[in-house]
Amino acid sequence: MLMDKKTKNILQSIFWIAVAVVLVYFCIRSIDWEQFVLAMKQCKWEYVILSMLLGTLVFYVRGNRWRMLLLPFDPSTSSITTFNAYNICMAVNLALARAGEFVKLGYVVKHSAQGPDGKRLLTFDKALGTLLVERVWDGLVTMGMAVVLVAIMWDSFGAYLMESLSGLGGSNALWWTLGGVVLLIAAFLWLCYSFRDKGGLWGKVWGFIHGIGSGLISFMHMKRVWLFFVYTALIWVIYWLMSACIVWALQDIEAFSKLTMTDAFFLMIAGSFSSVVPVPGGFGAYHGVVCGALLSIWNIPVGTGMIFATLNHESQVLTQAICGLVSYLHESFFRRS
Repeated sequence: MLMDKKTKNILQSIFWIAVAVVLVYFCIRSIDWEQFVLAMKQCKWEYVILSMLLGTLVFYVRGNRWRMLLLPFDPSTSSITTFNAYNICMAVNLALARAGEFVKLGYVVKHSAQGPDGKRLLTFDKALGTLLVERVWDGLVTMGMAVVLVAIMWDSFGAYLMESLSGLGGSNALWWTLGGVVLLIAAFLWLCYSFRDKGGLWGKVWGFIHGIGSGLISFMHMKRVWLFFVYTALIWVIYWLMSACIVWALQDIEAFSKLTMTDAFFLMIAGSFSSVVPVPGGFGAYHGVVCGALLSIWNIPVGTGMIFATLNHESQVLTQAICGLVSYLHESFFRRS
């Protein structure tokens, strides 16, 4: 008997939660708790608070950038709508990895204006297309920054990068699998296109795919494309400053006293790659990646590296939870009233 969708989603969530628990266990088992508590006492908490405030700001900027992609479909889309959507999304992701993305899409569609025919101007498939534009663009920017940083600072970061990628590059099975997936997707799209006029399921599927395509090309219909690039640059500058704030907060601890702004930039990029592992809230995955970088490049033991990883990650988790709660309350008590 085939497993229903709800049961499958529950099992997937349980699996990734279990993965997160295992990753966290392997990270914390090396911690010297006495040293950890002492480091927390030495921490300059004003920088941690500044990092949290910057985290709130980056949600607002990301929301405004996404709004630019939504405006061609629904000119009434407001900044508060996309800001709340991002906040609630991040809060949901803390419990269920990736589930927040669907909540975010549903939220903006729900708040979309209605056209003369009574239908929403912004549909789920179009919103999904704009979200994919954001994801692809952020991925390209991240890879570009990583390449530039490693090219400039090869002596410091090159060996670590090659070591990290050697496992992927050496596995032919991975590339064959990716190639197979691409071919299957291409074949499916061709079938949908070929039978689009037959109606029924094929017509509905092609209509949904066409809506996603409309969202993907929304980038071409923005009125101020330059502002999209300004928002993108501002987003990554803020992320850099957030990472630097944690470095500054730990400057009184010998292991971190020599870390620079460039090192904070590298740790920001390294941490961003941990999002590939779909564990709730990035727990464990982020800690493992950052601790591995601190150990490989600066020879900082995993137990000590967990001080930086925990302070950076958990401060942002708290920010996401607070922002999500505030946006939920705003939606429940102010916008509805």
